[in-house]
Amino acid sequence: MTDFKNAEELLELCGHRQQPISEIMKQRECDLAEVPMTQVHERMALALEIMRQSASAPLRSPVRSMGGLIGGQARLLHGRLESNSAVCGSVLTRGIIYAMAVLEVNASMGVIVAAPTAGSSGIVPGLLLSLQETYAFSDEQMINSLFNAGAIGYLAMRNATVAGAVGGCQAEAGVAAAMAASAAVELMGGTPQQSLDAASTVLINMLGLVCDPVGGLVEYPCQNRNAAGVANALTAAEIALAGIRQMISFDEMLDTMYHVGKRIPYELRETALGGCAATPSGCKFCHT
Repeated sequence: MTDFKNAEELLELCGHRQQPISEIMKQRECDLAEVPMTQVHERMALALEIMRQSASAPLRSPVRSMGGLIGGQARLLHGRLESNSAVCGSVLTRGIIYAMAVLEVNASMGVIVAAPTAGSSGIVPGLLLSLQETYAFSDEQMINSLFNAGAIGYLAMRNATVAGAVGGCQAEAGVAAAMAASAAVELMGGTPQQSLDAASTVLINMLGLVCDPVGGLVEYPCQNRNAAGVANALTAAEIALAGIRQMISFDEMLDTMYHVGKRIPYELRETALGGCAATPSGCKFCHT
């Protein structure tokens, strides 16, 4: 059976079989569920379609969130892109737009793909859909990249946490951005080692990020942090694709992130008792 407990074992499998991370993860899923590759592929194709729908729907028809804190921001950003006013460039601007759009769908009780959580669900589709639109990648290439992202998420869940209540937003947005960065590297022709270097870079850059949702709702500042997660993932992918190695491995950064998260005060771990949620403005908005 194909399986791996950590990134070191994943890299060994990639090297031994001369396959990318996505192929190793596909085989793991087949072996674990005891289903044919076609079925595993179909499930991921469905995930891609849901991601695409959730990233585009708010640009056509914005809706307010259940808590009323967000809604319409993605469309405003899209207007800047259409008028050639965006300052971030095509890939990053589109990634930010799509990431924020997915959070609007999630917060209005629409259908999203938790990647790895609902609160961080915009980062992976945001970056990958932007790359597809910019570089004309096929859906097959996109599906492969999602298997790569899945491998990173699996390792985080197995060896650390993806829950904001346990590890802060570094565990939600941080892991999502690590997934996106790794997947983007493979999509752009990078090696398995470069993918894991990119994932490590993200965790280094987002280490210690707290979880402080205003009003206890997965709306604000979560939407902004999904946008920032795309930027972090894109930065990490660019660094890795340039051949710049990380001194600290992904396995070590997962362990570090987990232990840092456990030391974050409980007020800053999804309780809405500290950080942005405890500001005067945050307290005012949570009662509107």
